[in-house]
Amino acid sequence: MIDTHQGLPHEAADSITKPFARFLKIEAAAGGLLLLAVLLALGLANSPWQEGFLRFWETHIGLTFGSLDFTRSLRHWINDGLMTLFFFVLSLELKRELVLGELRNPRQAALPFAGALGGMIVPVSLYLGLMSGQPGMHGWGTVMATDTAFVIGCLALFGNRIPPTLRLFLLSLAIFDDVGAILVVAFGYGEALNWSALGLGFLGIGIVAGASRLGIRSVPVYFLLGAAVWLCFDASGVHATIAGVILGLMTPTRIWVSDARLRAILGRVLAVPTGDRRQGDAASHRDLRQAGRAVTESLSPVERLEMMLHPWVGFAIMPIFALANAGITIEGVDFVQPVSLAIIVGLVLGKPIGVFVFSWIAVRSGLAALAPGLSWPFILAGSFLTGIGFTMSLFIAGLAFDSSVLNAAKLGILGGSALSAILGISLLIWLTLRMR
Repeated sequence: MIDTHQGLPHEAADSITKPFARFLKIEAAAGGLLLLAVLLALGLANSPWQEGFLRFWETHIGLTFGSLDFTRSLRHWINDGLMTLFFFVLSLELKRELVLGELRNPRQAALPFAGALGGMIVPVSLYLGLMSGQPGMHGWGTVMATDTAFVIGCLALFGNRIPPTLRLFLLSLAIFDDVGAILVVAFGYGEALNWSALGLGFLGIGIVAGASRLGIRSVPVYFLLGAAVWLCFDASGVHATIAGVILGLMTPTRIWVSDARLRAILGRVLAVPTGDRRQGDAASHRDLRQAGRAVTESLSPVERLEMMLHPWVGFAIMPIFALANAGITIEGVDFVQPVSLAIIVGLVLGKPIGVFVFSWIAVRSGLAALAPGLSWPFILAGSFLTGIGFTMSLFIAGLAFDSSVLNAAKLGILGGSALSAILGISLLIWLTLRMR
C-alpha cells in the first residue's frame, strides 16, 4: 500500500534545479522590492524631509576602546558591513553552480565568464576614453557590474516564454562580473595598506580553513571568525567586502551525512513507536537529537548558508542599501555632466557590446558552447539587460566620486540602468512575439 503522506521521490537533478529555482524566485521578488526602495529614496531625497533623511545616513555609531575607534557612519556600516553578506551569498551561489550545478561543464561555464569579461573591459574602455583627463576618471568601476536582482526581475516578466538557459546565462554572468567588480574595489578603491591588519585578516582566514578541516560545523563559530576577519580587512586598507567573497568561495560543498547514513539514523528513530517513547528516556532523546542534526547536515554548508541568508539579503539588505544610496537631490544637478554621459554610454552601449562580442568570440573559437535553446538573438537581448548596474554601480560610485560629482554619477547610473532595462525588455518582447 502506498503511503499518501510521503513526499515526492528524490532525483539527482533536484540537487541542481531546486536550489537554482529558489534562487531565481527570491531574486525576482527582491527586484520588485528593490525598485520600491529606489523610488522611496528618490521621493524622500526631494521632499520637505530631505535634510533629515540625508543626514540620518551620516549618523555615526560604533564602539571605542582606548585608541581603537570602531565608529562609522550608518551608510558605512551598510555599504561595507551588510553588503559583505551580499557578496558572501553571491560567492556561495557561484561556488554551488561551479561545483554542483550546470557550470561544472567548463565549456558551459566559459560562455558567461567570457561575457562577463567583455562586459567589464568594453564599458571601462569607453568610460576612460570619454573621461580622459577630466575629474571623475577614477570612477571607471561604476560601469563594470550587473545588478542580479533587477535582471532576474526583468526576466520574470516573461515566465516560460524565454529559454531557461537564458536565465542561467545571465545569472552566472552577473555573479561573475559582480565578483570581478568587488575584486577591483578591494584593490583599486582601497586606502594605504596596513600590513599588520592585513596579515591578521589572512591569519583569520587560515583559522577558518583549519576549523573546517578539524570538522567544526557550528555556524555561530564561523560567524564570529568571519566578523573578526572583516574587522581586520576593514582596518587594513583593502575594502572589507572582499572578506565575504573569500569566505564564500571557501565554504565546503561536500555533505557530512550521506543519504544512506541519514536513512539508517532515521530508521532507528522510526523503529520506536511514538507511544513507546517514554519521558526521560536518554537513549531515545539522544537518537532524536542525532536525527535532527543528521537532517541538517545532509545538506552541504553552501546550500544551508545560501538558504539561510539569501532571503535576508534579498528582502532586507538590498532594499536598505538602496534607501541609503539612491537618494539623489535632483534640484541643482547638471543633467549633462560628462560623468553622467560617460556612465550612461558605458552601461547602455559598452555592456551589451562587450557581452555579446566576447560571447560570440568564445563560441566561435571553441572555448565555449551555447546551451540548448539559447540563441544569439536572446543573448543580444540579455546583453542589454546587463547594463542594469544599479547595486554595484552605486556601491562603487560612493567610493570613487567626491561630493561634487556624486549626484551626477548616481543620476547617470539610474538613467543608464533604466534605459538598459527598457531596451532589453523591448527586444525580449519582440522576440517572444515573433516566436508565437
